[in-house]
Amino acid sequence: MKKTKQEHRRGNRQRRRLRGHKRSMLAISAVIVLLGAIVLANSMTLKAKERAYKEQEIELKQQIEEEKQKAKEIDKLEDYVGTDAYIEDMAREKLGLVYEDEIIFKAE
Repeated sequence: MKKTKQEHRRGNRQRRRLRGHKRSMLAISAVIVLLGAIVLANSMTLKAKERAYKEQEIELKQQIEEEKQKAKEIDKLEDYVGTDAYIEDMAREKLGLVYEDEIIFKAE
């Protein structure tokens, strides 16, 4: 069977329309792939930042613990400074004072 002119034109229009659809689908696919690549790159960047922040958090927690220990030591020292034992130790060390009944031996 031979195609008429009208059928031939209709076939050409359908082919052109189909080519246009293929181009549109290709363009849409390219945009989707590009967006996927951008999302993947941003995801990797965010994961790297998250790791860095977690490391920083751990380091800061360690510093907090160290500072708490220092604060405890300072509190202990503060309590010790108010005692007679501290005054006696400082008199011995800084001023060289001794009790009357003590004998001091010095190395030559």
